[in-house]
Amino acid sequence: MTSNRVRDPADSESGPARWMFLTNHGRALLCIANDPEVRLRDIAATVGITERRAYGIVNDLAQAGYVVKEKEGRRNRYHVQHHLPLPESREQAIGDVLDVLTGKKTKTRAKAKTKAMAKSQAAGRVGRRSTDRPYY
Repeated sequence: MTSNRVRDPADSESGPARWMFLTNHGRALLCIANDPEVRLRDIAATVGITERRAYGIVNDLAQAGYVVKEKEGRRNRYHVQHHLPLPESREQAIGDVLDVLTGKKTKTRAKAKTKAMAKSQAAGRVGRRSTDRPYY
C-alpha cells in the first residue's frame, strides 16, 4: 500500500539527515542580532543546544570580538560588532550577512567607523582608538 504523503528527507531509513546551513556559532549570533537582550536559555532553546554550550559559544563570540557583553542589573545585553569582517573573508562585514539573514538594516562598517571617529573627536582622542572600547 502506498501513501500519498510527501516524504520528509529527515525520515530516511538510515536515520535522520541532520545538517544545518549555519553553524551553532552563526545561529547564536543571529539570535543575538535579533534580540540584544536574549537570555542564554533562549539561545540554547533556539539553537537546540545546552545552556552550558550556549554560554561557551557566546564567550567564543565575545573573545573573537564579534559580541560585546554589557551587564544590566542581573541580565546581559549584547552588542554585535557589525563592522568586523567575517572570519573567512576580510572584505565582507558580519553586519552585511546579518542584514540578509535578519531582514533588518544595521550599521555598516563605514557608519560604525564614522560614529566612532565622531566620538573620538568629541573626547579629544583624534587619531587614536582605545582597543578596549567597542564601536557602537
